[in-house]
Amino acid sequence: MKVGLFIPCYINQLYPQVGIATLELLEKLKVEVVYPSGQTCCGQPMANSGYENKSIGACTNFVKNFKDFDYIVTPSGSCAYHVKKHFNIIEQTPEVLNVRKNIYELCDFIVNVLKIKNVGAFFPHKVGVHNSCHGLRGLRLGSCSEMVVEKYSFIETLLNEVEDVELMPLNRNDECCGFGGTFAITEEAISVKMGKDRISDHLQSGVEVITATDTSCLMHLEGLINRAGQPLKVRHIAEILNSQKRT
Repeated sequence: MKVGLFIPCYINQLYPQVGIATLELLEKLKVEVVYPSGQTCCGQPMANSGYENKSIGACTNFVKNFKDFDYIVTPSGSCAYHVKKHFNIIEQTPEVLNVRKNIYELCDFIVNVLKIKNVGAFFPHKVGVHNSCHGLRGLRLGSCSEMVVEKYSFIETLLNEVEDVELMPLNRNDECCGFGGTFAITEEAISVKMGKDRISDHLQSGVEVITATDTSCLMHLEGLINRAGQPLKVRHIAEILNSQKRT
């Protein structure tokens, strides 16, 4: 299979280590990965801010860069969801439909396309999972507490096979962190309170490292953690799955 790697703009600018970890992980799993150099933003920030029509150029450029791949993989549930569900604002050509169908969040791709559960990682820490909203309720990367379904989580499926990791249960494991893109700017007080509530849950559960499929959520939580001087670290799931024993 030929896989196109999409690295969201905020990861490219602020957390390049997440993009590197994603690439290295996929290569370890024997995936042929290509990074199209012409890629830019998927258009989500503009759409989320009420300027969806202004994102048409970004959407069109995305399709141009990724239309020829069997799969498109990204370390961002929110970006994958945006492409799948919101690219209906451009003409639905066969290329657009192909891109929308074949984009996957990283954990979803590993578990459901590659059919792999154990990626050979080593991470000796107590880990708490933050279930990002777009991934959980949009892409269905895990079960939601408001639905009467059998419990599952693609991210936990992978973490459970990581050597020496201790997955810590939370009291409210599928609440929003309060980031919500520009919501964190327009409704700062509410956003901060929601983030602090999530951090408190992780602290009470004995978590050392918070992980998620979206760096945007982790960025929000990390800012609050650092300002309060709290004993927590954040790591994107790609970084944990790419971790190895030091020799």
